[in-house]
Amino acid sequence: MKMKPLGRTGIEVSELCLGSMTWGTQNTAEEAHDQIDRSLEAGINFIDTAEMYPVNPISAETIGRTERIIGLWIERDARREDVVLATKHSGEGMSHARDGAPISAATIPEAIEGSLRRLKTDYIDLYQFHWPNRGSYMFRKNWTYDPSPQLLLDTAAHMEEALQALEKEVKRGTIRAFGLSNESAWGTTRWLDTATRKGGPRVASVQNEYSMLCRLYDTDMAEMSVQEDVGLLSFSPLAAGLLTGKYQNGAMPDGSRMTLNSDLGGRKTERAFAAVDAYLAIAQKHGLDPTQMALAWCNTRPFMTSVIFGSTTMDQLEVCLGAADLDLSNEVITEIDAAHRAHPMPY
Repeated sequence: MKMKPLGRTGIEVSELCLGSMTWGTQNTAEEAHDQIDRSLEAGINFIDTAEMYPVNPISAETIGRTERIIGLWIERDARREDVVLATKHSGEGMSHARDGAPISAATIPEAIEGSLRRLKTDYIDLYQFHWPNRGSYMFRKNWTYDPSPQLLLDTAAHMEEALQALEKEVKRGTIRAFGLSNESAWGTTRWLDTATRKGGPRVASVQNEYSMLCRLYDTDMAEMSVQEDVGLLSFSPLAAGLLTGKYQNGAMPDGSRMTLNSDLGGRKTERAFAAVDAYLAIAQKHGLDPTQMALAWCNTRPFMTSVIFGSTTMDQLEVCLGAADLDLSNEVITEIDAAHRAHPMPY
């Protein structure tokens, strides 16, 4: 398991990150703890969660449950220093968190205290804003994205205020680093510039969707990441399971995400299934597991810090862990790029 720097923080994280959004709905606490134990044994030191988790569904009854499950593991295992723990502050519109209030200097300490309490820890390694107040083009909104309603002065004031609040938390020792999620190149550079001019923690990472099926990050965001040392933490690297091949030809395995979210968050399209066929053919030609190929490919990208994956069974976890041992040949990477050109952005 390779380790990589988390921005300019001095923190080292594993190239694979254990996602947690099913813990508390599709997975029990015991199953989650088994996943953590096995992942640490395999060399992973990075766990990502969020105050709003678990998902499928997100509800007032379940919000915070995943953090509590992780907190029980921390309380039981006493290996807190072996783990780089990342969580997220929900953005505007999440009605189950602070009645949907936007991120502000008032909500930041409140949200951090809530996460610390649930996680049973006195510090969070990476504290992320789950989505920006001004909106985002993630989750298929890229097809109709319109930034014109955004007010520049309001955004600038919010960034300065939020960074001041985060700096107080850094000084208190409650957070070590700051990251973004579902963010744009413009937004990230504004955060970086504001921190330089006005003070506050420097952005360490951006957590955006990225996979062989979703390559929005490949241009402006990629350049920003490389030039500014703000790496990508990719979520949905398996495209909600599509790239495993388990949903091809109308299949819907019992207990899978598609049984709970029928369109896989807008990813279920005919063009997506055609693209998956192309990637599965590459894996078959080269004798590769398609799940491992998809994860390993993400880690070939020059802007990647860590690939966040999730599992609902230990068998799935073992397959994903095996991606750390896979080095893709130039031939495979070239064929993946050709498949992408033939099937660009299928959702």
